[in-house]
Amino acid sequence: MESKLIRNLRRRLPPHRLLCLGPGDDAAVLSMANAEECVVTVDLLMDQVDFELDKIDVRRAGRKALAVNLSDIAAMAAKPIAAVIALALPRSGGLDLATKLYDGILPLAETYDVAIAGGDTNSWDGPLAISVTLIGSVTENGTMRRSGAKSGDKILVTGSFGGSILGRHLDFEPRVNEALRLNERYDVHAGIDVSDGLSVDLLHIIEESGCGALVDVSAVPVSKDAERLAERLGNRMTPLQHALTDGEDFELILAVPPSEAIRLLADQSLGMEVAQIGEFVDDLGMWKIDESGERAPMIPMGYQHRFD
Repeated sequence: MESKLIRNLRRRLPPHRLLCLGPGDDAAVLSMANAEECVVTVDLLMDQVDFELDKIDVRRAGRKALAVNLSDIAAMAAKPIAAVIALALPRSGGLDLATKLYDGILPLAETYDVAIAGGDTNSWDGPLAISVTLIGSVTENGTMRRSGAKSGDKILVTGSFGGSILGRHLDFEPRVNEALRLNERYDVHAGIDVSDGLSVDLLHIIEESGCGALVDVSAVPVSKDAERLAERLGNRMTPLQHALTDGEDFELILAVPPSEAIRLLADQSLGMEVAQIGEFVDDLGMWKIDESGERAPMIPMGYQHRFD
């Protein structure tokens, strides 16, 4: 029953300094920590689309539901504040499912100091759907946006890419703290998180910025998972192709001026790997350059939800 779930959650949810009024009323009341601007993001995740509950621990699905929103907040270089969570639960076993989802959500919320401010619950004869709306505050350094890349900026990326479907799409660590440090220390012109695929998310930056991109494909960090997935699938795609097109890596793509890029790449205190994979250019479009120096058009590919 919904009322039982709400009672259980109210007992479990820890107090938070920014939460003036939490679950139990018609709406939450937040102290926005004197933030002049806030960012708001929402993601809807569904069983059999974003995870398969019959194959994984339910807690991993709950964790992912919050983590993907934290990754969006990281892409904006904002500080997460509070989340509201809406559940569409299957009628059979819904209470136990919701309890386990929160077992995955709450530890991650504590890690990033996120107040769980409330939400909504429904039941139906379909599969689980979970929607998390996350609110964040803009720091004094402003936001990173997709629209700021300039010709001559270097394309930097965090981490490595490809093969996340082998498990990393559930267990990744959002780059919240790293993005805040980058935005504080460096002049970053633009940023985005890689949710749909490295090449297609890079396309989003150049479309919003009105420039082009030249990618040195030999410099793209290819994950071990991409290599394993390519082998498992009979090498229908190369590890590099997986790195360029697989979704849900949740790493960052950054547009950084050349002098800043040199400093950033030499910074050993960031706690993550950062690589330069190309540069933004005047000509609209995307190109790739290989080890031989040959330049060719690059077709961006990645995941998209499809519907009529």
